[in-house]
Amino acid sequence: MAGADHTRPDHLSIIVFSGGFERVHYALATAAASLSADIPATLFFTMGACRALEKSGADGEPGWRRLPLAEEAGNATARDARFRETGLAGFEDLLAACVALKARVMVCEMGLKALGLTLADLRDDVPIVPGGLVTFLNDASRHGTMLLI
Repeated sequence: MAGADHTRPDHLSIIVFSGGFERVHYALATAAASLSADIPATLFFTMGACRALEKSGADGEPGWRRLPLAEEAGNATARDARFRETGLAGFEDLLAACVALKARVMVCEMGLKALGLTLADLRDDVPIVPGGLVTFLNDASRHGTMLLI
């Protein structure tokens, strides 16, 4: 395209707002792809999406397994298994990739309060930075891209 600026963003900032399993899964896939392309990424979990980072409950299942599906009946565990059967990365694989590739994982303190959660309720295997919108916006880049998922 003539005259188009093909400059890549220098940072990807993703607001993970939706608590729907497929959307959180896609946010992780987007961040992992960005990091694989050497574009730093920040995931800012807020509201219903905070539940994706909850520690395992009394049932031994991590919080993301209790996320509702966005568009169909069923559950996150079955959807994740179906994704893996078709060759897609599972939730734990994507989260581990984001951690290994050094994504910045932030959680919104307001979102936690709205859900009645604290930082102690979140996973220990994910380095989580607490903050708010100002913290998230200060992390973003002037030459980056911001997504709301």
